[in-house]
Order: sequence, then C-alpha cells, then structure tokens
Amino acid sequence: MKPITRLELKRMNDEREQDFVLINVLPREKFNKQHIRTSINLPHEDGDFVQMVEKVAGAKDRKIVVYCASFECDASPKAAKKLDEAGFSQVFDYEGGAKDWLEGKEKQMV
Repeated sequence: MKPITRLELKRMNDEREQDFVLINVLPREKFNKQHIRTSINLPHEDGDFVQMVEKVAGAKDRKIVVYCASFECDASPKAAKKLDEAGFSQVFDYEGGAKDWLEGKEKQMV
C-alpha cells in the first residue's frame, strides 16, 4: 500500500490513460452524503469487500485507490491493508479523503 496525495490523485483522474478504480470504503449512508464524483462505494466492513473489489477491478494487478472521509478517518488504511493481504499488487490510499478532495476543489474555484 502506498499513500497518495490529492495532487497525485488529480493527476491520475486527469490523465485518462491511467487505468484505476477509485473506491470510497465508507458505509453507503456516508458515501451518499459526500464522495468524489468518479468513485464507487464498496464499504470495507462488508464481509465480501475483497471479493467485490476483485470483481470490480477484474484483476489483482489493477491499480486500486481507496479513500474515506478525511485524514482522521482510519477506514481507508484498514481497507488498503485487507487488499494488500489478499494479494492486490497496486493499492494506493488517498489519506485526505473526501474532505481534502472537496477542499482542494473549492480552492481551485477561488
């Protein structure tokens, strides 16, 4: 697992040739309140989390970026660890989460 910054994630999103899956790992209620537009929701606490990620990704060597609410949230590091332990080879943790992403978007608009 490798941590990434908002700028690194923005670059991955902007460069369309980047093949990755962006996953919000929080419960659906929290995802519905706030999330990054290009992400999907797979709660890390679900018993089939790893299997669902593999189904969506198609392969364990595809880039996976997980995130949660903010720097204070520990859900994405836990999810990244699960994926590492399951044999995924390119797992990234966007530690700033939705809060950092949305704050960055607001700064761009000013």
